[in-house]
Amino acid sequence: MAEYGPTLSTPAERTFEDSIPVVADPQLRMSHEQLYLQYEIKRTVREIREGQWRRIALQFPDEMLVDAPRVYEKLQSGLKTERLLSRQNSKLRTIGVDDSVPNGAITTQLTTNGKADHEQTDDPERLTILADTSYGACCVDEVAAEHVDADVVVHYGRSCLSPTARLPVIYIFTSRPLDLEEALVSFRQTYPSKDAKVCLVADIPYNHHLAALAQRFREEGYSNVFATEIRHDPASLIPNRSIPPEAQADPEKLREYSVFHISTPPSSLLLILTSRVGSIYILPTDTNLGTSSEAATMPLLRRRYGLVTRLATAAIFGILINTLSVKNYMTALQHCQDLIRKAGKKSYVFVVGKVNAAKIANFSEIDGWVVIGCWESSLIESKEFYRPIITPFELEIALQSDETRGWGSEWVGDFGTLLGRSSNIGDGAAQKTSELAGTDGDKHTAADNYDDHPSDDEPPEFDLRTGRYVSHTRPMGRANPNPTLPNHSDDGTSSYTAPPSSALVQRAKGDLATVNGAVSPAAEFLRSKRTWQGLGSDFEIAYERDDEGQIRGAAVEEGRCGVARGYAVGGDEART
Repeated sequence: MAEYGPTLSTPAERTFEDSIPVVADPQLRMSHEQLYLQYEIKRTVREIREGQWRRIALQFPDEMLVDAPRVYEKLQSGLKTERLLSRQNSKLRTIGVDDSVPNGAITTQLTTNGKADHEQTDDPERLTILADTSYGACCVDEVAAEHVDADVVVHYGRSCLSPTARLPVIYIFTSRPLDLEEALVSFRQTYPSKDAKVCLVADIPYNHHLAALAQRFREEGYSNVFATEIRHDPASLIPNRSIPPEAQADPEKLREYSVFHISTPPSSLLLILTSRVGSIYILPTDTNLGTSSEAATMPLLRRRYGLVTRLATAAIFGILINTLSVKNYMTALQHCQDLIRKAGKKSYVFVVGKVNAAKIANFSEIDGWVVIGCWESSLIESKEFYRPIITPFELEIALQSDETRGWGSEWVGDFGTLLGRSSNIGDGAAQKTSELAGTDGDKHTAADNYDDHPSDDEPPEFDLRTGRYVSHTRPMGRANPNPTLPNHSDDGTSSYTAPPSSALVQRAKGDLATVNGAVSPAAEFLRSKRTWQGLGSDFEIAYERDDEGQIRGAAVEEGRCGVARGYAVGGDEART
């Protein structure tokens, strides 16, 4: 059986599926007219010229790479034509007769579109095809674009529309065909009542069909059908889509609507819509059945909640940075680190490209992973991983105390929505310990600072799945306060200050490094649980010693010299 290499930019929800690369049939390739319309060559050329960008990066998903050279040529040809027209238009824009000049000589005025002659630049644009993406194909690859010093990225295909951090983007969504008659039949079967409130939503390549579908539905008597439009707003109630006018004033009104989604949506979108709409029906486009089915999101939600409760007693978290392009990803990282630190747990940060089981299996001391990526790719569902992988929103739920942890059907995937939430979920972990009795018999109030309590006051932790006691859930727990000495003043009052000390203390050989007075969890795991610690760690280096115990050095010998085809060893002749 032939073996195939991995695809270049697989969608996040299909990262772990073995797929055979599709070889395009030359007979099925688009004509020049179809290519011109599909990839919106005219609009792309116009926006590049209006933006005055000189270095353009073209980002294609895997299935469109076959058309990348032809799109490149079309854009080059279009930009060249526009440059020629621009040069012609910049000559002799206005012609008039000046009476002050003898014989009524004709004077000319050169215009340069508002720029001085020395500022006018009309050099050829440089186009670069990004054949491989650093992360998911839905995200704009600013990392690869900056490698070629690009001024703008032209992103082709479906997109998560997450706001970028640095570069401007021209989105070319392209379009895919849809059998409107099958969609109409499926819609009638799903909604027999003409008064049903329905939001028409489609995956981005099919979105241009919604206006025609909505018009057909209204002609048949459906009076409450709303066709959504694309919006660059992942924080919207329907991510990146417009919502009905009545839901804009009152978000609860959206629960009265059902979503009829054309093409199978990503799992993250299903989880987001579960708590916001009445029901979700999906019309698949990869089959010829032409029938819609209701999305079953409850099993997925229960599985996600199971992962959350599993990580409630995790001691060490790994934070996977799965994007360097989405705006506010650094703020989200700081948010996750603060939550973990306040809960007395440890975190390590890893920057990865496409996440797979082999990469993260190298860090067996990590109890659970948190992915910081776009709102679509943060949700990773696979049984191949040795440790659970959750999102920042699910991390907030996991770090709540057992008494306060509660999760209905709400699910949040966007950074802006998550960071804008007013409630501080991380305080749940502090609340659980702040109410326990102290050493003096008094109880701490909820207003106390969790960091001020000694580790002895921390409550016991139990795994909710097994019921077993977990003793290492807070490796960064607070240490007991340092002993202090009384300091008596003249007025009879006394205060306590820590004894000053400048003595150097030699650390015993073999002691582990500490962080804030606590043993490093990774170093402790390396010492106690890892059986293999690298090459050369399984034997002891021994030296020959003389009668006095000094290391006996080896005799110096002359080594080889010459070239690879024939060496000379010492005074011997060349050897081959």
